[in-house]
Amino acid sequence: MEQTVEQKLKALYDLQTIHTKIDRIRQVRGELPMEVADLEDDVAGLETRIQKIKNELDDLEDDIVNRKNVIRDAQANIKKYEAQLNDVKNNREYDAISKEVEIQGLDIQVSEKKIREYGFEITSKTQIYDKALAELEGRRADLDAKKAELDNITSETEKDEAELNSQAEVAKQNIEERLLIAYSRLRGNAKNGLAVVTIQRDSCSGCFNQIPPQRQSDIRQRKKIIVCEHCGRILVDEQMALEEEEHA
Repeated sequence: MEQTVEQKLKALYDLQTIHTKIDRIRQVRGELPMEVADLEDDVAGLETRIQKIKNELDDLEDDIVNRKNVIRDAQANIKKYEAQLNDVKNNREYDAISKEVEIQGLDIQVSEKKIREYGFEITSKTQIYDKALAELEGRRADLDAKKAELDNITSETEKDEAELNSQAEVAKQNIEERLLIAYSRLRGNAKNGLAVVTIQRDSCSGCFNQIPPQRQSDIRQRKKIIVCEHCGRILVDEQMALEEEEHA
């Protein structure tokens, strides 16, 4: 049996009432889910950054070890070349060995300079590393607190929300597809999620623009579905809203 316009309006208003209750539950959670997600991103980013700095510090330590090995080998070579100077037979040999001693000495100087530079870099990066670790600890504490808060609110409301979602699915069965599509579009476009609203003080309770007396009279007759000329929301009279609240 085909529904009357009044029945269609009541079905739409009932669905809106259920969705409004769901919206209120979600408003209690507020921005917490987004805050938790943002903190999770911050923690992941800091962990990646800390690991990168740690790898750089490890590489610098390896560079210092390598430079120390260069110094050790150069010092050993100098001793070897200096011993060979005692056995040179001419100036050419003496100059060649002396040149090698000089080269090894330069290698030592370069390596010592590099070790100092690496040391300064390690000191600087260690400070950044320690600061990042402290920041990570703070972010993790914030994340744990926000998660606990969200879990607490969710545990208190998830049963009610699940029940309301079930009621919404049942309510949708009483609404023809064309109207349900229009309702969903209106609800999606409205900041407050209201697609079906009442007349309050001669005005649309969705956008608060005044509704002409004749149009109000047409709405109260419930003979056709009427939308607000300003915001496009579906309008029902206050009496219908009271009737549906009494039946709820």
